[in-house]
Amino acid sequence: MTIGLIGCGKMGSALTLGAIKAGVFKSTQVLAYDPVPEAIAALGEGITAAGSLEEAIKGSDAILLCVKPYQVAEILTQVASLMESPDKLLVISIAAGVKIEAMEAACDNKARIVRTMPNTPSLVGEGAAAFALGAGATGDDARFTEKLLGSVGVVYQVKEALLDTVTGISGSGPAYVYTFIEALADGALLEGLPRDQALALATQTVLGAARMVSESGEHPALLRDRVTSPGGTTITGLAALEEGAFRSTTIKAVKAATEKARELGR
Repeated sequence: MTIGLIGCGKMGSALTLGAIKAGVFKSTQVLAYDPVPEAIAALGEGITAAGSLEEAIKGSDAILLCVKPYQVAEILTQVASLMESPDKLLVISIAAGVKIEAMEAACDNKARIVRTMPNTPSLVGEGAAAFALGAGATGDDARFTEKLLGSVGVVYQVKEALLDTVTGISGSGPAYVYTFIEALADGALLEGLPRDQALALATQTVLGAARMVSESGEHPALLRDRVTSPGGTTITGLAALEEGAFRSTTIKAVKAATEKARELGR
């Protein structure tokens, strides 16, 4: 099986190298195309560089489409024109906002479409992703996509309509967390802690708390209650967060980002 990687930017590279490391496929199975040759070379040894987009499409059994949303239709049109086999080509797209129906129409239904929503922590192997299957996609396609995205984090199969919600929580969510880390560090800075120490402690605090939720399997509220003593520092800090509508504002952020994703999809 030859995997055609179209677009060797950060996300495409992260997914491909993560899958190779996890044994989903070998580097020698990858045929990569990018208009910037240095981007292909940066992937490392074993990966074959396609001389053109046409070569990448014709030489692949499955395509990992990692390009900007506005480029998707043009590439899928080429897929339709180059398909000679009656067997449909598997196309896994990471393009935000481009719906399955639009992709199927662009390729004249000559490809099995899987639409995915990964996020940037995939670059460090801690991604949170979801995917939805097009009408022609198979169970094997779902399993392959799950292995691919699962090689750089966690992944769930959802209905396409819910990919906008995934965008609101895990696609945009890292930015919310970065802002919270910055605010934690600034609070400590205000109270006299050196900036480098404040940022390091804030970062590790968020990392450790997230791992506690992930590895314990317990609800965050239960873990929070265990460290919240009557009249103590933690409940005082939590009360200050509630005064600033921290929880409801976060909920509104996810809702707003979800609605924006729906708007872009239209």
